[in-house]
Amino acid sequence: MRISILALLFAVPAAAQPADSTLALIPQPRQVVRTHDVTLKRGISIELPPGTDDRFAARDLGDALRADGIRVVYGGAASVRVELVRQGTARGRALLRDGHVAWSDSMNAEGYAIVALGDRLAIVGRTAAGIFYGAQMVKQLVTGQGPSAVAHLATVRDWPAMRYRGFHDDLSRGPMPTPEFQKYQIRTLAAYKINVFSPYFENTLYYSENPVFAPPGGAMTPDQVRDLVTYAARYHIDVIPEQEAFGHLHHILKYDLYSDLAETPHGSVLAPGQPGSLALIKQMFWEIDSLFPSRFVHLGADETQELGKGQTRALVQQDGLGPVYLDFLKSIDSTLKPLHKRLLFWGDIASGSPQLVKTLPADMIAVAWGYGPSKSFDGAIDPFRKAGMETWVAPGVSNWSRVYPDNWVALRNIQGFVRDGQRLGATGVLNTSWDDDGEAIFNQTWYGVLFGAAAAWQPGESSIPAFEAAYGQVFNGDSTGRIDAAQLDLSAAHALLDSVGVGDASDGLFWMDPYSPSGQIVAQKVRPVLRRLRILAESSLVLIDRARPFVHRNVDAVDAMALGARKIDFIGMKFEFADQIVQLYASAADTTIPRGQRIESPGSALIDISGMNGLAFDLRDGYSLTRDLYEQAWLRENRPYWLDNVLARYDMATQLWITRSDAVAAARSVLGRTGRVPPADSVGIPASMPGLKE
Repeated sequence: MRISILALLFAVPAAAQPADSTLALIPQPRQVVRTHDVTLKRGISIELPPGTDDRFAARDLGDALRADGIRVVYGGAASVRVELVRQGTARGRALLRDGHVAWSDSMNAEGYAIVALGDRLAIVGRTAAGIFYGAQMVKQLVTGQGPSAVAHLATVRDWPAMRYRGFHDDLSRGPMPTPEFQKYQIRTLAAYKINVFSPYFENTLYYSENPVFAPPGGAMTPDQVRDLVTYAARYHIDVIPEQEAFGHLHHILKYDLYSDLAETPHGSVLAPGQPGSLALIKQMFWEIDSLFPSRFVHLGADETQELGKGQTRALVQQDGLGPVYLDFLKSIDSTLKPLHKRLLFWGDIASGSPQLVKTLPADMIAVAWGYGPSKSFDGAIDPFRKAGMETWVAPGVSNWSRVYPDNWVALRNIQGFVRDGQRLGATGVLNTSWDDDGEAIFNQTWYGVLFGAAAAWQPGESSIPAFEAAYGQVFNGDSTGRIDAAQLDLSAAHALLDSVGVGDASDGLFWMDPYSPSGQIVAQKVRPVLRRLRILAESSLVLIDRARPFVHRNVDAVDAMALGARKIDFIGMKFEFADQIVQLYASAADTTIPRGQRIESPGSALIDISGMNGLAFDLRDGYSLTRDLYEQAWLRENRPYWLDNVLARYDMATQLWITRSDAVAAARSVLGRTGRVPPADSVGIPASMPGLKE
């Protein structure tokens, strides 16, 4: 009976059959029929196939299973046997026939089938990529650890919705990952069927002809690039570099060797009228060509707001901003033609001068971008599609300038942009992370990264609830649902701050002095939600801690998540305690309160601020603790370069509260000598806060 049901299922069109919702899978395959479960008491036997690529896929599968404590043998007896077979062979055709699985042309490039027959799982693919992606799915069909792990045998039929499924990593705003962490990124991205990795460079790729602007210790060297490209190729990932070639070049143009090329003095935009601008671009991209074999290269060309404000002012006044921008873009294209690369560029021109899009070279690839939720992203995509240009879409993981990514925003941005991109014929996705203020921890971004991978592979609009229910199990091995629940709590914390008009849990809020003029304005807005904010953050910490015994994959990401929760909680604590400090000091200084009506003496009130367990020291401790946790998180993934820039802020914030505590302690001495407390502003505390009840 089971065989006849399988035959019926896999004979119908793909869209008619959803994946088995009882399995936590990312991305969700197009078709899944779960057959039976096998406990892996005797482990898994993997038959090594012929061919270097397929053997690599088999060994990669074995390594992942061994990391979960599962016995793996290559040939021999085991609870479950796995084989990897090419679709065009007699064995591959026989397996598909016996499993009643239909093969279609859409599966040829990267598709795969998994056939469950008895105690055997057969991965069938036409290409090395298909075999590899089938092996990645088998990893997810195994849950648990050691001899109690379970293989959920299923017959699967799957292929991607989009040809190019990419992730774009900012390497120019501070964090510079170690080569080891980049290889971890590659392995992890590939496990979720991403096939493009795009490192973003402004001044952090070392060029032998232009060595000045690459920061020592903070740039990728040619040898590191070659090593990463070779490594990524094994995982079917194409490394497509982005080197900004128009805007975002301040860290080159701040050097006087290049300052004549700047639109404005030591600015961020290359001046199109300067012959040296194209010469610099040519030098950089010729070196890129020698390092990156990809047929694609990304030249950026976004956010050129300074254009027309300096050297090209007269030209822009004469011809218009759009034509000057486009003429330079076309000049770059012409200069780089001998490289025979497909050039990607950011699609800013669609909003500024959509009528001029058709004048661009037709073989360029427009990357339409936008990072917020929207009912429709058609306006960002349509100008390029109507001009006949190949188009990719670029949503984002909403990590920039935040203590933890705003995943509510990220998932809805990714969902809508990729959905509309697929509908309008976009061929690629370039999901993005940005490190705008130099403080981002990459291990915090995996939630948005994995949803981007799912949305690019899956057809149509990807389900957010299905992803939210699968993430913890798939990425961390957490079968309890607690990691998933903690993620939702952190998203709710962001939303709570947004609901009172202060944005979300930003680095700005984390560093803000609540007694500064802007801090006092923010304090009045956030005061009604502080308790709820802290309960959400602290509840997520409890969930994370209770999930830890079950987490056996990507543990560093869980630590980074806990760091984000602690920083959100500290935002709430800081504004709460700052209010209490003002109230305590005002009470201590108020000489009109009769002795019998005081809740505590003036001296006791000051001790509550600056004593051993005082609130000022709590805020000192909050910064010093998160400093330690942040430094640990940074060094798990990044080189030491830039770290001191961030730690200096922790040190300054810690010192601020030490200074205030010392000043209040001195005020206690004054109180003891004179019977009076000095004015609040003399110790760095406001006499009152707007909207705060005395």
